Amino acid sequence: MDRHDDYDRDALSADRLDPDPIVQFRRWLADAEAAGLAEPNAMVLSTVDTTGPTSRTVLLKGLLEGCFELVTNAGSRKGHALALDGRVSLAFPWYPLQRQVLVDGDARPAPRATSDAYWVTRPRGSRIGAWASRQSQPIADRAALEAQVAEEEQRFADEDVPRPPFWGAWLVEPRRIEFWQGRPSRLHDRLVYTRGDGTWRISRLQP
Repeated sequence: MDRHDDYDRDALSADRLDPDPIVQFRRWLADAEAAGLAEPNAMVLSTVDTTGPTSRTVLLKGLLEGCFELVTNAGSRKGHALALDGRVSLAFPWYPLQRQVLVDGDARPAPRATSDAYWVTRPRGSRIGAWASRQSQPIADRAALEAQVAEEEQRFADEDVPRPPFWGAWLVEPRRIEFWQGRPSRLHDRLVYTRGDGTWRISRLQP
């Protein structure tokens, strides 16, 4: 496909950035929400396992103590990858705003209380689904999946649905965060935060 859209919505300079990349990220996330973007908290999570790198879209669940929060089934492909090698990258592709944020960091399991706190906010159907799905495992057809859901609905028919022991939150502590703003002629603005000696340093990269 030979398509060359030019980018001219905005510009980005170091003097417009907050010294704290998490504060700056919150600003851009708020802009994405205000613009009415679908799933503004959607992010591409890339991990590495024994077969190599793999990526998928997941949702950012929160920002806790400077970390990006996500949740997963420990038995899923990404769950196994996170347990094997915590080095990950996140990409927030806000195309209508001609922006993206790229995060390189290290993932670790969140405290149990963090997982519990998010679990209680999930709709009952999503809680049932977490129990019913053997995430990333093969299944014969949709009917088989729906049968598993029905089985769990019956099991928890008269009680609150507890958090499965195999389901929980992970926190990604960033090492590098890049803010990318599209500019004309592909001369994009790329401002990157890198951590050193407990502080963040901002530098500009060539496009």
